[in-house]
Amino acid sequence: MPTAPARRFSGWSAASLVIAGLVGAPVLVVAGHLFAPSGEVWSHLAATVLADYIVNSLWLMVGVGAGVTFGGVGVAWLVTMCRFPGSRMLEWALLLPMAMPAYVVAYTYTGLLDYAGPVQSGLRALFGWSSARDYWFPEVRSLGGAIWVMTMVLYPYVYMLARAAFLEQSVCVLEASRTLGRSPWRAFREVALPLARPAIAAGVALALMETLNDFGTVHYFAVDTFTTGIYRTWLGLGQPAVAAQLGAVLMVFVLGLVLVERMSRGAGRTHHTTSRWRTLPRFRLTGPRALAAQVFCCAPLLLGFLVPAATLAIWSWEVGADQLFAADFAGLVANSFILAAVAAGAAVLVAVVLGYAQRLDPSGLNLGAVRLASLGYAVPGSVIAVGTLVALGFVNKVVGVMLIGSVAALVYAYLVRFLAVSFNAVEASLGKVTASIEAASRTLGKGPFATLWRVHVPIIRGSLLSAALLVFVDVMKELPATLIMRPFNFDTLAVRAFSLASDERLADAAAPALAIVLVGLVPVIGLSRAIARSRPGGGE
Repeated sequence: MPTAPARRFSGWSAASLVIAGLVGAPVLVVAGHLFAPSGEVWSHLAATVLADYIVNSLWLMVGVGAGVTFGGVGVAWLVTMCRFPGSRMLEWALLLPMAMPAYVVAYTYTGLLDYAGPVQSGLRALFGWSSARDYWFPEVRSLGGAIWVMTMVLYPYVYMLARAAFLEQSVCVLEASRTLGRSPWRAFREVALPLARPAIAAGVALALMETLNDFGTVHYFAVDTFTTGIYRTWLGLGQPAVAAQLGAVLMVFVLGLVLVERMSRGAGRTHHTTSRWRTLPRFRLTGPRALAAQVFCCAPLLLGFLVPAATLAIWSWEVGADQLFAADFAGLVANSFILAAVAAGAAVLVAVVLGYAQRLDPSGLNLGAVRLASLGYAVPGSVIAVGTLVALGFVNKVVGVMLIGSVAALVYAYLVRFLAVSFNAVEASLGKVTASIEAASRTLGKGPFATLWRVHVPIIRGSLLSAALLVFVDVMKELPATLIMRPFNFDTLAVRAFSLASDERLADAAAPALAIVLVGLVPVIGLSRAIARSRPGGGE
């Protein structure tokens, strides 16, 4: 048997390694500070607030994890396997809360539910109460309020993946369970749920990563977590080494989530043994069951999107159109769009280089480079910001190039944070390009670059646009990294909304917050349509 020719180390592999080193540097810098000396500051934190950071972060993870699992899986099963009035509209509408940043929802519910808000004011007027001593009302600015707000916003991560898993399940397996005497509820609990477990675990892991990344909600609700601690230690105490160590501890939390999600899969695998697909059976609900399903599915949509969006629209109307057309607001929009567009373009370009290098040479070296470059999405934005600032400070000492406080540094932090989003889309689309098409181009004398530009890019153009759009929206919503790394006197819509809300000017914060939400609606609607078409054979 002739031996396969040895792969030659090409320029694409070299580019992949260089990109991996640059993009992975902030994460490695933070990890390297875990055991660095920090003087007495760490001892002070351990004696005062570190316990609160750990306990609050754990309670957030437990509360949000339980909430998104129960809500996301429940609504996914109902809209996928049942038919009731409004179920087809809810299939895509239940994804709309993904367009809502958690901190925006926190602002709106604070304005609605605090002591001076319309809800409590209405209750006092209705029942004749004169002060807070006359009645009890849950405090929205609390750990419980943060759990509730994040659950309403993050359940679509579980809903999205669970629904996709339910759409791919086997009709034969479900019918076999029914012939064995299983009711629809027992078939769901004993058959469909175990088969969808890997997807559900992945959705919960994503939701919990976003929970640990959140800064605006917990800061506004005065809940001390690792994210708020990193922000205070860096900007308040001026201790980058200690902030990096807090970030390293937070990375341990995140990596623990990833490992738990991987271990939950075990050695089991589920796959279809036939290429024939049938339309999923639908249980038609009527009467009280249909009403209960409607209430259960409409509640998260109402609380996670419709109420906050309507509140923002009303506040924007009350403030008036002057703010929307002011020069300051136009500058915020321009800053946000330029940052998001540049970061999205850079993320897609880098993802194409990494994906194509891996396709040309799927060696362990390239695979390791890709994994290193993709670490950023599993790390909170505040940690990425601290690692980026420390890394750029080292560059300034060695090379003498000052990048801290520049737009380029902020775009670099976005690239580190969201490269995995674009790479996943690019890698999946490149995998669908058959080797025969690429071989035909090479036999016509086209080199790797020409083949990429003239063959692969036109074929995967739609996926490239989707990847750019996802990164664009993520950058528009990103708050902690922007707060820490933005240039002086350079604000975005997210930063302005946070600043105004922190000053209790919630009505003034409505316009920039609403602009972020409207931008986020575009990929959410496209994503919902893609999920609906995901079952082979036109399964819907």
